[in-house]
Amino acid sequence: MLIKEYRMILPLTVEEYQIAQLYMVAKKSKESTKGGEGIEIIKNEPFDNEKGKGQYTEKIIYLANSLPRFAAAILPSSALKIEEKAWNAYPYCKTEYSCPFFGEKLVLSIESMHLPGRGEVENALKCNEETLKQRHVDFIDIANDQPKEYIKEEDPKIFKSTKTDRGPLDDPKWRDKVEPVMTCYKLVHAEFKYWGFQTKVENVIQDTGVRDVLLKAHRALFCWIDEWFGLTIEDIRKIEDETKKELIKKLEENKTAGK
Repeated sequence: MLIKEYRMILPLTVEEYQIAQLYMVAKKSKESTKGGEGIEIIKNEPFDNEKGKGQYTEKIIYLANSLPRFAAAILPSSALKIEEKAWNAYPYCKTEYSCPFFGEKLVLSIESMHLPGRGEVENALKCNEETLKQRHVDFIDIANDQPKEYIKEEDPKIFKSTKTDRGPLDDPKWRDKVEPVMTCYKLVHAEFKYWGFQTKVENVIQDTGVRDVLLKAHRALFCWIDEWFGLTIEDIRKIEDETKKELIKKLEENKTAGK
């Protein structure tokens, strides 16, 4: 098991981030759904149980084009999809991922806490002593860390918001100076229970499957501030409903085109 805690300092308030994250997820879902891969939203409904109270979502993520062609050709369909279950009781959230092909041999879970400040809270997720001993803390800098795929329009070092006058984040020490400021803490457990492959695969999951995805997503989240700033949670729910319908249509078109 490889445990990492990612900390992202952002030039937002905790209240703004709630809207920003939901907007970003909806938009990224639409962008990634094409050519045999994408996201299918199964459920998006309120929950009130032992996990707390908030919004529950269930999704299937199709990966056909994200794998090398030879791998996609030989692997069964159950290996080309990831099931996601998420409980959003903001400011706390928990997301669990599973793959039918690997069953219990693959474990990936993400717990998130969103707090004011510059990443100084040492145990935001209230980990026990054993977890703290195994945890590696990794600060993600959305301006200065470079994603594997660069998109100029999603570069915080050159973006300036017209609605909020925030940005560009071109000062190397922007995280020490920016206001408003908050931190997104994400505790990620990754485990791949195959002898001989465990360490390598767990590192790939953390570095490529989690860290790079978080970096790209939050660079975009900040650079899209003029799109989501001022939206209400009711506006977001409407966007999510429209996104679900659009994703269903896109996936059906992809299936038809693939026949």
